[in-house]
Amino acid sequence: MAGRWANFGFYGAQGVPGWVALGREMDRNVTGIKSPVESTRGLAARLRYLTRSPAGLEAMRRAGITAPQRRIDAWVARTVRPNKANLQRIDSAYWDLRRRNLGVEWQRRLADRGTRIEIHPVDQRDVTPGRERNIPVRRITVRGHRIWDDIIQAWIDEDGQMLDIVWDEIITDIGSDYDSYSYVSSVGFGI
Repeated sequence: MAGRWANFGFYGAQGVPGWVALGREMDRNVTGIKSPVESTRGLAARLRYLTRSPAGLEAMRRAGITAPQRRIDAWVARTVRPNKANLQRIDSAYWDLRRRNLGVEWQRRLADRGTRIEIHPVDQRDVTPGRERNIPVRRITVRGHRIWDDIIQAWIDEDGQMLDIVWDEIITDIGSDYDSYSYVSSVGFGI
């Protein structure tokens, strides 16, 4: 992380590291089944999504589901209901697969055309009088296969260290005041 904010918040500024805000914005854009996994409809929809491809079965394995295929088939057929622990694993597997599938789609779209990112600076409402800084909202366009591949892969892997590195790459394009955006209130963009 860029470095002038060694004592971030000392004078009352509030915010989060830019890479955290970037990850949160990407998470906010993940949509999916609204019905809870405990409901018949929510469970059936998740199981349909997970069992229609090898990637879904792999997501179930990553989530810790060790049930044999005949048991999974019984869940899909609604003749057997998963226990509470497996319901949570099914939900985790579903959201993991959604993230991965959306990541592939986003990589394809964003790398070619790029996207405009709006960076909102730290909240200075509670900053000690006289210590405020004039930090404007910034809008930058992020383009390129490599940077979007890195952003999305780090987000899918939940790799905060890599997201931090990529965030530094993004803000260095701002110019000499880039370090003012190491911490931010929020990040917005349209995926």
